[in-house]
Amino acid sequence: MKKNSCSGQSAGALIIRREKLLLLDRAFAPLGWAPPAGHIEKGETPDEAIRREIKEEVGLEATECELLANGKKLKDVCVAQTELHDWWVFKCKCRNKIKLDKKESLRFKWIPVKKIREAEIIGIWKYWFKKIKI
Repeated sequence: MKKNSCSGQSAGALIIRREKLLLLDRAFAPLGWAPPAGHIEKGETPDEAIRREIKEEVGLEATECELLANGKKLKDVCVAQTELHDWWVFKCKCRNKIKLDKKESLRFKWIPVKKIREAEIIGIWKYWFKKIKI
């Protein structure tokens, strides 16, 4: 694969309630704690994709999604074994109760936004939190 060609497109969501960010313990690669996220399917917009991913992973309905950042990220190896991704990171407001899909996530936790840099999170999210200054 050429390093300068994009091989994947992903969208991720920051869901914040009462100054705490929702993190999921992922059930498949890349393993570790991360906000809801996933690949954009053919024909989907990034906004449509993140709303679908939130619903699939945690059972919440996104009522509002604001784009915080987007861009290409090298060395972002995922379950599809791609190295370069186009990413869209949203801040989303959601409703309903969390209902985990155990095929997607093992468990969830809410972490204070102020402590996110101290949390054990997967690498791509360390990059995005730094970029969006969280």
